[in-house]
Amino acid sequence: MAWITKNSGGAKIERRSEPYLTAAMQEKLRANVLPRYETTMGALLPTLHEVQHAYGWIPAQAMMEIAAFLSIKPADVIDTATFYEEYWTKPKGKFLIQVCRSIACEFCGHEKITQAVREKLGIEVGETTDDGMFTLIELECLGSCGTAPVALVNEHLEENITPARVMQVIDEVRAGKWDGYH
Repeated sequence: MAWITKNSGGAKIERRSEPYLTAAMQEKLRANVLPRYETTMGALLPTLHEVQHAYGWIPAQAMMEIAAFLSIKPADVIDTATFYEEYWTKPKGKFLIQVCRSIACEFCGHEKITQAVREKLGIEVGETTDDGMFTLIELECLGSCGTAPVALVNEHLEENITPARVMQVIDEVRAGKWDGYH
């Protein structure tokens, strides 16, 4: 079988006229983040967080701007952003449904929760609905093994969740009635 390659070196990066890493962000990073690190590489994670917090994801243009700002290789920024699950390199939905797949949740049926979301929203793990409302992911351990299975909806932990409950949450979100606390 032949290796499948992609033209990373010749890839075109979509660019917008204004920078993602704004002058205000750079000033904040210079004042509060860079002094805490011996090298600019040490400030990479907080810089990625700053951009993601502002936009909900880290576009390729932003990664190039971060590399220039920190005087590091773009490959180091891209490698870091794609290595950690917490960074998003493509837009995600307004509501992030994160189903735990740790051993406790696996034992308690996390697959049924994921399947209910897939069927209800018509998306696969890692995908976002066409309306941009929901993104479904599975992740490792949310630290609530005693109440498995669990899912995190945005920043709200749903414990002892059932397929019926996850579908109810989706319906409440769509109806504008979900407050994240029940």
